[in-house]
Amino acid sequence: MPAEFPIAEFWPFYLGIFVTGACFGSFLNVCVGRWPAELSVISPPSRCPHCERQIKWHENVPIFGWLRLGGKCAGCNARISVQYPLIELLVALLWLGSALVWGFSFEALRVAVFATILLGIALTDAQHYLIPDGFTITGLFFTLAASVIALLYASETSMFVGPWDAILGACVGAGAIRIIGWLGEVALKKEAMGFGDETLMAFVGAALGPPRTFLTIVGGAFLGATLFLVIVGPIVWVRARRRGEEFAFPDVPFGVFLAPAALLALLWGDPLIAWYLESTLGL
Repeated sequence: MPAEFPIAEFWPFYLGIFVTGACFGSFLNVCVGRWPAELSVISPPSRCPHCERQIKWHENVPIFGWLRLGGKCAGCNARISVQYPLIELLVALLWLGSALVWGFSFEALRVAVFATILLGIALTDAQHYLIPDGFTITGLFFTLAASVIALLYASETSMFVGPWDAILGACVGAGAIRIIGWLGEVALKKEAMGFGDETLMAFVGAALGPPRTFLTIVGGAFLGATLFLVIVGPIVWVRARRRGEEFAFPDVPFGVFLAPAALLALLWGDPLIAWYLESTLGL
């Protein structure tokens, strides 16, 4: 925690950061719910999906609105998913954590936005096997613009790369995932990677640069392979055997694993790469 910004003295600002994060978490819920259906995230206003009753502003207060309603619609008493307050709380904690670690800085904002977009990507891909351009293209432009702003105005060192490495990283990320997708199609005889995975890695590459972009792909593949081969695959095989059906390995929502791998690569990628080079190549 930065010594120059102790919580006891600056708690109103930290509280404001928490509330701001919760508001972004509420908007993230809207994006996750509407973008896969190609609906506007601006209009119509939030409403109950069961009775179509418009949600009043005091019912839509992040976290507390759900608690006040008891997790049920005030109109038809239908249950409201606990995902909404959990995501709002998680994003609020992400923004608060960024402020606690990096202080009141542009770096803290970049980390918070990066993590929030990655969370939205992981949620949407997990639920719909889809990565909306709204997340990836917005993230790509924000990351490129932030790299220029940081170069011109920010005085602190950054975990994010500069403009040139951002452009190179975006090209490397999209190109690498395209090649992997093509190889997967040849091996599996079906589409292995969607366009969303390419734009996701363009966004990630613009933030991390080429070396940590490759680390993200390797880390995401490791996480995905571990979960699906060790846990998901056997469960699907047992269910197929019980039903007398032919086993078919389930599709893998790769964005679910690339997203946390990208955040880990941002935070610890450089020392991990340095350790690998030193331990294997003696560099």
